[in-house]
Amino acid sequence: MQDVDNIVNGQKLFLKPEYQEVLKNKKEFESAAGAVAPEKVAEIQKWTESWDYREKNLAREAITINPAKACQPLGAVMVALGFENTMPYVHGSHGCVAYFRTYFTRHFKEPTPCVSDSMSESAAVFGGLANMKDGLRNCNALYKPEMIAVSTTCMAEVIGDDLNAFVLGARNEAEGELDNTLITHAHTPSFVGSHITGYDNMMKSTLEQLSEGVTKEVDEERINIIPGFEPYLGSLKEIKKISKMFSDKIVMIGDHEEQWDTGAGEYKLYAGGTKLDDAKTAINAKATISLQKYSTILTAKTLKNKWKQTYESCNPIGLSGTDAFVMKLAELTGKDVPNELKQQRARLVDAMQDSYPYMHGKKIAIWGDPDFLLGMVSFLVEMGSIPTHIVCNNAPRKGWEDDMKAILSKSARAAECNIWPGKDLWHLRSLLFTEPVDFMIGNVYGKELYRDTKIPLIRIGFPIFDRHHLHRYSISGYEGGLNLLTWITNSILDQLDEETKNIAETDYFFDSVR
Repeated sequence: MQDVDNIVNGQKLFLKPEYQEVLKNKKEFESAAGAVAPEKVAEIQKWTESWDYREKNLAREAITINPAKACQPLGAVMVALGFENTMPYVHGSHGCVAYFRTYFTRHFKEPTPCVSDSMSESAAVFGGLANMKDGLRNCNALYKPEMIAVSTTCMAEVIGDDLNAFVLGARNEAEGELDNTLITHAHTPSFVGSHITGYDNMMKSTLEQLSEGVTKEVDEERINIIPGFEPYLGSLKEIKKISKMFSDKIVMIGDHEEQWDTGAGEYKLYAGGTKLDDAKTAINAKATISLQKYSTILTAKTLKNKWKQTYESCNPIGLSGTDAFVMKLAELTGKDVPNELKQQRARLVDAMQDSYPYMHGKKIAIWGDPDFLLGMVSFLVEMGSIPTHIVCNNAPRKGWEDDMKAILSKSARAAECNIWPGKDLWHLRSLLFTEPVDFMIGNVYGKELYRDTKIPLIRIGFPIFDRHHLHRYSISGYEGGLNLLTWITNSILDQLDEETKNIAETDYFFDSVR
């Protein structure tokens, strides 16, 4: 069906007559519940767009459909790859780790190193200690990491594997092979929480375990920054650039920028990352700033309660969010805001004034992780847009909704804004049909919503599989604000052009200068 002299992609391949015939014949074997009756399918689909269906859909409790979130170990893998010469190790099945590697690789378009101890049916019955003993030694021998960061999947958690005991047991039987290898570990059960919970669990455990035995001597100039689950590598670069303007002693803890942004040429298994010496001495910093409050809830407790460290959270997305971050750096370092940052801010404000007429009043549906949404909604409110539907499937039970309400209270159209914690994208589908919006902002999982509702999708978030290189840009800082402004405004202008292209019908508003 393929011609070796003219290989075509799936789009054109499946339009060939032989494939169309296969698809047609396949209908005969589909469900007898009406799937082969186009009229019935159309009838049911139309009903799913109604208020009657919306009420039933929003009352749904027993099933989740397209939650737009991932499971805990995915976040743990991101943490591990933020430290130098560290190999993420997933205590679970090979299928799980293949999923994590693929997920990140499809988003970043870069290889993702990660191993597992390939637990199978026997391990599910008798426990995975034997897998751990062999797995850690093999990982160390093959990949020679300085640190191995162990997380867990559903299988290991359901049978109750004790990571701390397993790691100690593996060390004792390794005949000295693991003596010089750091091994951190965190329980990350996939069946509760989400990828941001796993990030938090792994970051907390890594910092606690690396700091064991370290003599605490507070460095009054040292400041830590924890980025959180950050899928925009440009944001990491931008935050480090801003921090450098204030001090050389501001250290990013969990810096995965270089790992997923390598150049062409010889591949390096480990690239960049926070130096392990800096991670071990993180306990000695004067203060730590988390850029994602709800991705570091447990980590913050360690910093404040165990380390007795000054803890701050800033969300440097949009104008006010970046202002708060910059002023916090100025306060902690005792330095004035550099002129370069003032100029960046002025350029962003100028650009916002230019684009304000186009974003003002636009109704937006948006979904994503808790901290991402707080930053993005703040920016939309600054631009006069109306965040009509805000969907956060992995919203924390405490605090997040109140924080979002505080942001929305700054909007003159706050009464039109709705917060939907715990809801999924099938819930959002009902909301879009019954209370339509002008645009959607979210990840690739909104593609089907776009096809269903015809509401334009602006791709911002994680994951984004079907567009290239967006992850290389920043959405943080003043430069990141300019990127967001450009993407959103130009999407609005694209749609305006689309709506005014019919000759002698809608082209009365054609304009080459907007």
